[in-house]
Amino acid sequence: MNTAGEILLCQRALTGRQGGKWEFPGGKVEAGESETAALAREFHEELDIVVQPGPLLLRFRHSYPETGPLELAFYRIAGYSGTPVNRVFEQIRWVALQTVPEFDLLEADRLVWPELFAALRVK
Repeated sequence: MNTAGEILLCQRALTGRQGGKWEFPGGKVEAGESETAALAREFHEELDIVVQPGPLLLRFRHSYPETGPLELAFYRIAGYSGTPVNRVFEQIRWVALQTVPEFDLLEADRLVWPELFAALRVK
């Protein structure tokens, strides 16, 4: 979250898998990489910022027909440096927590949002 208490949402490229859907930034863990290292790498590659991952907020399992089962881990970002630059998305946007459900989220992100919202509101 930024200093205004907003969360960053990213819209997938229109031409990719589930194009146009909104998601929380992050990505896949590569072989030999920790979850927090993957998180830092993905934020740098996709948004050109350096993040300091904070505590794990929750884990969520979901299955998409095209990818099969996934385990998603959501972390609080303890801090970051730089200004997010959109390197791979259709668009990125800082949004108030209460407006997140108004976006066309990926199914897994939509399903986990109520629990994630509660975890984000607790400091």
